[in-house]
Amino acid sequence: MRKNKTKSKYVRPTWDEYFMGLLEPLGRRATCDRGCSGAVIASKGNTILATGYVGAPPGQPHCDDVGHMMITVIDEEGNKVQHCVRTLHAEENAILQCARDGIKLEGATVYCKMVPCYNCAMRIVRVGIKRVVAQKRYHADRLSIELFKSAGVKISIVDNTIEKYARQ
Repeated sequence: MRKNKTKSKYVRPTWDEYFMGLLEPLGRRATCDRGCSGAVIASKGNTILATGYVGAPPGQPHCDDVGHMMITVIDEEGNKVQHCVRTLHAEENAILQCARDGIKLEGATVYCKMVPCYNCAMRIVRVGIKRVVAQKRYHADRLSIELFKSAGVKISIVDNTIEKYARQ
């Protein structure tokens, strides 16, 4: 909660602060304990269109129940990194919820725990989201940031440090 510097009166959070504040509780619903990410998609008019969290598709086993489905990939810098492919990312789940419900995302903003991976970035561009607000950096976000720039998607990063998580 912010306080006005000259008075002790409560100051309402900005829309960005409000939506970013929802990410942590959404992430607690995650079914893969590696990222525990949440995402919020909001309209130009600041209406929540959808939320998402890291999780397996409906009816499929969860990492928390049966373990991770890890693969090794080479990231954009040539490093070998581990990825769990049992789950969908938070941003992807929010976008897919909109697709399922017939909600257009043109001009919307997506709020997320970290800069989206390249696959999620492609989906964000494809559906017409025009702004991304990320709490932190993703360890392999260079291609995502380049894609956003070339596609005219504005990206704001609140904390320029890289998000750390297990078996990264």
